[in-house]
Amino acid sequence: MIAVVIGPPGSGKGTQASRVATRLGIPHVATGDILRAEIAKESALGRELEPIIASGALVPDDLILRIIEARLSEPDAASGALLDGFPRTVAQAKALDAMLEHRGSSVDVVVLLQVPEDELWRRMRRRAAEEGRPDDTDDAFRHRLVVYQAETAPVLDYYRSRGTRIAAIDGVGSVDDVTERISVALTRRQRSQRAS
Repeated sequence: MIAVVIGPPGSGKGTQASRVATRLGIPHVATGDILRAEIAKESALGRELEPIIASGALVPDDLILRIIEARLSEPDAASGALLDGFPRTVAQAKALDAMLEHRGSSVDVVVLLQVPEDELWRRMRRRAAEEGRPDDTDDAFRHRLVVYQAETAPVLDYYRSRGTRIAAIDGVGSVDDVTERISVALTRRQRSQRAS
């Protein structure tokens, strides 16, 4: 099963994707983590990525796609993966679908974490106070919300138009409760796939 986790900034995508992937026994494929790991390893790919990231530019879609394809080719991803941080745009979703189709696969389900905007703001401000992340300012967060609405939210319409199941999950509550909601939705999907 290939699942994609989508949600606005502050919705808990990374936390939930990691927890749910562990429960389901599939890898959590977080593009940001992979990019940082490649740079830390000083691999050929890391050397290619470092100046792009250091300049503040976005990593080109074709490079991200190569990274994801390589990650999905690893043995632990034979039964699927939970993608976190990709696709962020419709163009990336189309490229991902083309790559997966070439491999005889597809995105089976998109997990949409739904969190009201006032709760997103509350979480960001709490995280800023606790962790001191430099990107957790009101202006930066407002910009990330605008980018999400303009570029990432349309990915949902794209997948709906392809008939891909969207599992809308209430992202408010304890971390454990949200993990349980996602796990139930995805486990149901895995069972129905095995039955067909």
